[in-house]
Amino acid sequence: MIPIARKGAVVASASLAVCLAAAACSSSSSSSAPSGGSSSSASSSSGATVSISVTQFDRTFAAISALKPLAAAGKGNVAVVLPDTVTSARYVQFDAPYLTQALTAAGLSSSQFSVQNAQGSDATELSDAQTAITKGATVLVVDPLDSGVGAQIQTYAKSHGVAVIDYDRLTLGGSRQYYVSFNNVVVGQKIGQGFTACVKDWNVSKPNVLVMKGDPTDNNATLFAQGYLGVLNPLFSSGQYVKVGEPAGTWTPSVALSEFQQQFTAHKNINSVLTPNDANAAPIIHYLQTQGVKAKTFPVTGQDATTIGLQNILASYQCGTVYKPIYLEAQAATALAMFLRAGKTPPTTLVNGTTQDTKSNVAVPSVLLTPKWVTTANMASTVVADKFVTVGQLCVGTYAQLCKTAGIS
Repeated sequence: MIPIARKGAVVASASLAVCLAAAACSSSSSSSAPSGGSSSSASSSSGATVSISVTQFDRTFAAISALKPLAAAGKGNVAVVLPDTVTSARYVQFDAPYLTQALTAAGLSSSQFSVQNAQGSDATELSDAQTAITKGATVLVVDPLDSGVGAQIQTYAKSHGVAVIDYDRLTLGGSRQYYVSFNNVVVGQKIGQGFTACVKDWNVSKPNVLVMKGDPTDNNATLFAQGYLGVLNPLFSSGQYVKVGEPAGTWTPSVALSEFQQQFTAHKNINSVLTPNDANAAPIIHYLQTQGVKAKTFPVTGQDATTIGLQNILASYQCGTVYKPIYLEAQAATALAMFLRAGKTPPTTLVNGTTQDTKSNVAVPSVLLTPKWVTTANMASTVVADKFVTVGQLCVGTYAQLCKTAGIS
């Protein structure tokens, strides 16, 4: 899910100008230098100018260290509150360690930041945020379980003079200063485009599609659906595809399975399903296998590039998955937090877009990152190369030969 999905930058002080000009600051070779000017930089209290471009973050985390002048100028703590461990394993496996790595690389000590997980509880998420503010947080980075608790947290933070960054999921009706995420409409478009490519590749002549969604209370789920329905609706309208059903939506895999089974029992003509993430897709695929459905016959989609999702792709039961390099999102959130903690305006080279809060009717300044669609064709060069999944995790048992065939070693 990313829901997710579910995220790059270089930072330079005046003292690093020569280093940047020589491209010797350990950023990726494809990085481009940030534009100059007052709109693209901020001065710390020491007088050093810190600038950053969203194109410069990479898996080394090297660029983030140039934010250290902001660490010296800032006050208070940065507190990160993540939502749960159920809707996506990413929060424990990747977000928490990547955020910790980025905040440390930016110059904060372990006593100057915290990363917590609300374990799926609205009450816990609110309490974690309130406790962090009591302990001296001046910036909150929050991935809200839903917009209700997100708005409560942001109202409380605002009343205490604490800045808030929405992380990965936008709080509708909130009062946050910034939003960091992958471009979630593009995530949905990639799911939709991957689905249509799969329908063609697997020779499904008349797709009878069940269109599934994430939790309707999650704005990400709405944006994902906007993206993939933008791809599919013209096909439904033309009669090329038939939309058989569209359940309410959920991020709970067991509920998604129940929704699918009800529809599949009622409509035996269903021969494909658009699912918005790997976690929801996995039990559906397992159920289809128990019903005798063969590989490369029943398109199923996903998101988050989980190990089970990638294995289902290798086995040709899932078309593909949206991969969002979370190390980019963690660094982008950290960069925003460091500017806010220092009382500075983030540069336009970092804040590269806006996202509409449809409840408050405001355009929220945003850092929007670009996701990737992963299939067997590019699995080795994306998730494996990034160590998002290891060969040892992925290529076990029956998947060992499938990995070899896909060039994964």
